[in-house]
Amino acid sequence: MIVAVNVHLKKGVLDPQGKAVHHALETLGFKNVNDVRVGKQILIDIDTDNKEEAIKEVEEMAKELLANPVIENYEIKVKE
Repeated sequence: MIVAVNVHLKKGVLDPQGKAVHHALETLGFKNVNDVRVGKQILIDIDTDNKEEAIKEVEEMAKELLANPVIENYEIKVKE
């Protein structure tokens, strides 16, 4: 089972990478972009068929390693 962890900066946290992408998009002529926030997606292949068990285990991974809870939020999605 594949579980995705989407990690992104909390609102109000400076996102220089997002600002750079926003600037580059404007330079390329994409004038309707209001803001860009850059995050990351981590795909984890879990050896279980139990969806709840997989989510619980990945939740622990996210809290302990994958996201910095001070500045980042995360969401977990199962990709079966």
